[in-house]
Amino acid sequence: MSFNFYHYFDKDIGPFTNLSKLTIEEAEEVLKQIQRDGKTFASQRSSEYMNIRRELESTARDQFIAKGGKPRNHYPHYMTLESCEWISTWYKNSGVIVISSEEFLEESVSFTYGNLFPTMRFEDGKPYRKQVYTNNEIKEIIRQYGFPQEWNMKGDHGPERYIEVQVWDEEVIKRFLND
Repeated sequence: MSFNFYHYFDKDIGPFTNLSKLTIEEAEEVLKQIQRDGKTFASQRSSEYMNIRRELESTARDQFIAKGGKPRNHYPHYMTLESCEWISTWYKNSGVIVISSEEFLEESVSFTYGNLFPTMRFEDGKPYRKQVYTNNEIKEIIRQYGFPQEWNMKGDHGPERYIEVQVWDEEVIKRFLND
């Protein structure tokens, strides 16, 4: 069974820009500018965002390696498993890139049932919290719980609004990078 991975981005900035690729100081400066502009979803992030993000990404990477993943990057690029139109509202000038899951090596892609932040931090006892999944594992989770973007489109049933894809390798996405 193959799926599509979706990457939503601001067309004025470009796809697959990644704060984690920057030093903490550079990333915090970018976040300050985003907050000053106040025009996007990211402008609501706290001053501790980057420290928390780096910690969560490290935890996700370690869990993925423990399950046989072979990440080439220390940080992931983010996509969603199938579409989630809500994310397009995060950006003033939204764009989307769709890539078949078959283009990626399974050992380079992990999943969380929801965005990495609430998945790893929300305390409600749901069995998919604090978990990183492999390709085969996420298929079983989908069989059990469905796609959050279908049953929680408005976010009124918890923080999970989509299944997040963490891409730990730039091989496939490098053709979309603006570097």
